[in-house]
Amino acid sequence: MRFALCNEVLASMPLERQCDYAAQLGYDGLEIAPYTIFDAPDAVSAAEASRVRAIVGRAGLVVTSLHWLLVKPAKLSLTDPDTSIRTRTLEVMTRLTGLCAALGGNVLVHGSPKQRQIAPGETHAVARSRLVDALGAVALVAEREGVVYCIEPLSREETALINTIAEAAELVREVAHPNLRTMVDCSAAGQTETESVPALLDRWLPTGLIAHIQINDPNRRAPGQGTMRFAPIAETLVKHGYSGTVAVEPFDYVPDGVGAAAFASGYWQGVCETLN
Repeated sequence: MRFALCNEVLASMPLERQCDYAAQLGYDGLEIAPYTIFDAPDAVSAAEASRVRAIVGRAGLVVTSLHWLLVKPAKLSLTDPDTSIRTRTLEVMTRLTGLCAALGGNVLVHGSPKQRQIAPGETHAVARSRLVDALGAVALVAEREGVVYCIEPLSREETALINTIAEAAELVREVAHPNLRTMVDCSAAGQTETESVPALLDRWLPTGLIAHIQINDPNRRAPGQGTMRFAPIAETLVKHGYSGTVAVEPFDYVPDGVGAAAFASGYWQGVCETLN
């Protein structure tokens, strides 16, 4: 397993300092939120992508993945009734998929709840159909770029569209392309699922549909800063031979971003050491 930090936790630092600090803490890489380092994430030149990749590499890290994909530019949506907005959003997704490959990443995590809302007056079925169409198209791009695109189940407080791994898996199976899969966000799963995260992993990892893991507590803090137990999660990942990335993604930084990143690293590495 590779161990990554979602870089927005350290967004107050220049990228070089983010990388140096994450490396000092024992992270293997960064999961990058493109809006934190690029003014126009959908228009990053090959030279700029190469520069960023080199900065990460000089610290001994890799870019593992991208997430928070549709924060910039503004006014994006995969489910909007306006065809031009959906077309523009798919163009951005296509460019970000290429950016992920250029940065050396191999997974994109599609959360972006505001950009997949059910429009007023429309049905769940219509919104879902539009989401399926878009993800089917971007799966072809992901295949071309050699990366995996993951639809992320999110809590019902964030979106009414794709809340559970079962719902995400159904969508992935409908698209039926190996470069489209889903993932587990522990915080969202803890808020929404009826099974524990270890039980979910036991059920879904053998299907091959899970391509990424984000660790965080249902209280939205770092792993170990709430009531969720992460040792059984680590044990289950090891049991199933999971070899992807485990990314730390808190939303509530306690005591701050620097402290949350440090706490999460020490906690998760301590958990993993007990398994050896």
